[in-house]
Amino acid sequence: MAVFNEEEQQRIRGAIEEAENRSSGEIRVCIEKKCSEDVLDRAAKYFFQLNMHKTTLRHGVLIYVATVDRKFAIIGDAGINQVVPANFWDDTKEEMLKHFKYGDIVEGIVTGLKIAGEQLQKYFPHAQDDNNELPDDISFMDGN
Repeated sequence: MAVFNEEEQQRIRGAIEEAENRSSGEIRVCIEKKCSEDVLDRAAKYFFQLNMHKTTLRHGVLIYVATVDRKFAIIGDAGINQVVPANFWDDTKEEMLKHFKYGDIVEGIVTGLKIAGEQLQKYFPHAQDDNNELPDDISFMDGN
């Protein structure tokens, strides 16, 4: 699924790596063209499918975007949800939406990654023995 060109994909991967290099948290980006159900349900499905719930400290963050249907969601695992402010994910979505409204999906995703990374760094700082528990690649789904 060619949603982003190679440069755009590298920019997203770079933002994931940068955020993870400053924290022990794990961030994934999941992209598909169409979302055939409630966007939070869909994101939760992929959260579990991508094993985001299996991080040691339960501090995984998933940014899900359905490009054609223009839907997106951010899901944090129990560990991060316990420490961030109650409105954190909504505020992050608003910052991303500022870019999405103008068709700049990549910049919106990168913005979300930076904001999530800042919170992960604050609450889950990088440890010397930190292991990258999940891949940093973008997960492209087929919409089924």
